[in-house]
Amino acid sequence: MKTTYRCLLAMALLAACSPKTKVTQSSTTPELPQYLLTVGNEDIPASEFLHMLSKNRQFDEKGEKLTEKEFEENFQLFIDYKLKVQEAEALEMDQSEEFDREFSAFKEDLKRPYTLETSLQQGEVRKAYGRMHEMLHAQHILLRFPPNSSKEDSLAVLRMALSLKEKIENGEAFGPLALEYSQDPSVTANEGDLGYFTALQMVPAFEEAAYQLKIGEVSSPVLSEYGYHIIQLLDKKTNPGQVKASHILVRLDPSDPASIDRARRKISDIYAALQKDKGSWNEVCKTYSEDTSTKDQGGQLPWFGVGDFVDEFENAAFALEVEGQISAPVQTSYGFHILKLDGKKPLPSFEEMEKSLQSKVLRANRSHIIQSQVTAIQKSRYSYSENTPIMNEVKKISRTEALKSAAFYQKLKDRHLLDSSLFSIMDSAYKVRQFVDFVKEDMVVVRESKSNDAWVDKYIEISLENTEEADLLANNEDYRLTIQEYRDGILLFNLMNENVWQKALLDTAGTMDYYRSNAAKYQWGDRVEALIVTVIDPSLSNPIMKFLQNKSYSPSLKDKLEDYLLDESPMSYKIETGVFEKDSIPALRNISISPKLQKTQAGQKAYILVLGKEIPAGPKVFEETRGKVIQDYQEYLNRSLLEKLKESYLIRVNEDEKERIKHIVVAEK
Repeated sequence: MKTTYRCLLAMALLAACSPKTKVTQSSTTPELPQYLLTVGNEDIPASEFLHMLSKNRQFDEKGEKLTEKEFEENFQLFIDYKLKVQEAEALEMDQSEEFDREFSAFKEDLKRPYTLETSLQQGEVRKAYGRMHEMLHAQHILLRFPPNSSKEDSLAVLRMALSLKEKIENGEAFGPLALEYSQDPSVTANEGDLGYFTALQMVPAFEEAAYQLKIGEVSSPVLSEYGYHIIQLLDKKTNPGQVKASHILVRLDPSDPASIDRARRKISDIYAALQKDKGSWNEVCKTYSEDTSTKDQGGQLPWFGVGDFVDEFENAAFALEVEGQISAPVQTSYGFHILKLDGKKPLPSFEEMEKSLQSKVLRANRSHIIQSQVTAIQKSRYSYSENTPIMNEVKKISRTEALKSAAFYQKLKDRHLLDSSLFSIMDSAYKVRQFVDFVKEDMVVVRESKSNDAWVDKYIEISLENTEEADLLANNEDYRLTIQEYRDGILLFNLMNENVWQKALLDTAGTMDYYRSNAAKYQWGDRVEALIVTVIDPSLSNPIMKFLQNKSYSPSLKDKLEDYLLDESPMSYKIETGVFEKDSIPALRNISISPKLQKTQAGQKAYILVLGKEIPAGPKVFEETRGKVIQDYQEYLNRSLLEKLKESYLIRVNEDEKERIKHIVVAEK
């Protein structure tokens, strides 16, 4: 293997005088690991450098490849970067609470795309989008459990549900059975008919069952958090997409026939007026609509799909065919509406809907289902094994004693359970004592259940999550490199902030010393006081010259000229005043100081100048160049830091690996 040592001190001096240098093997050591680079005591694989180079480039495309010069520059920057990370670690910056807090927050976000949970969530999102292309029309009967129900009560409800399923399949009418037995509060109004719906509009168990049914089929009892459902599918149709509509609303009191009659007469008069003059919609809406949130905007509603509003309103909106078409009055529980069609569009693409679908999927009940699936898969994947007798004993004690109490700990100790294995993952035992420590740390919020079993479940869940994370770090190269990059990036920032950026801002004495030592860098060229008028409209040239004739330069001259040009468009001219370096302003670059009023041309632009006092070249005082001095001082501190690090850490380059990477990323000549 061809290996070049880049050492800034001789090996003997480095070994004798540099306590930070830990790698001292000679180039003749056989079978060295195939690392790209060794910095200090860290061997760095080529994959890490390639990962950073590949951030915004696809090296399999010729136009994306680097030049050899760009490659060498990036390689040196990478060495500098790793030197600084090594120094930050040597200073134990990775041991601080602040670092741990910041890195942990980043890590959670970075980990999410790689986890089993995210994979299952994405699967649910795609399944929901697939289902959304279809609308279901179903009716149901809901049987709730009595309060504080026993096992026998639950079985009785199940038997009733099975009996109702049999009656429906034997031909009994669904509506009367729903009116008699269903405990859904809406049954008196709809006789169990739910109308059309699509994915994510019903609870998960109900949706899952409904989408498995054929038209006319009756489901077996479906258990949800509300009770048992008997579902019959009445129809399926293609999702019509979304509609945009405006409406005029006249409210009514459903319990007052007189109110209904008055509202009906009023909406009829409004409809008749609109039929005569459809162009008056906005004016009529603003005058008569009783929807205060939309009347001043022409009654306009956001895009909506099936299931977003009440059936009567939706049916009327989707029945409209031509933009601008107005519906006949429609009655809903809110009042009478007249609708105007503003637009229709098909179901949006998956990319357009992904975020909103994800938000719905992650709502509490669906999130719980996904977490249960995650835990089940993790248990299988990572060889989870439960010590059932010990688990049952711990749970039994937890139901009689508060988990954080001394009594809970004492009972576990008295029964010699603390060092017993509660469960194992990948042949690693998780002992009862560790569970007690987990509860004491209280790092998670666990809603107390009647039995406190939630704490045990959460401990198992987090232990499996930690195992999955360790698995990702060991076996997922992309994840490992991403985590490494962000970890090192935080350390680099902290080191630079402490030793370069903030130091330059706060070290007043050091900044002034740097300024005095480098005064030759901070010099003014020849300067002149000047009023500079850029003449954009040539017709203004003579009036401006006439106004400025016989006037001497003063800072107030700009205001006087602007007052004179008050009636002119501000786009016709531009006025600047102050002290300018002659070489930095095109209009001043090749002029003489006399006469004081003169016209000049620079490039395609015409200027009129009023010149004042000429100021010869000379040094800038600190306040005139403070920002530039601080910037230069930061660069000086950075160079000094790198020089120090290159004297303290051994740098070795594996030229074979470097050539291999170069062949991948550098364009052929």
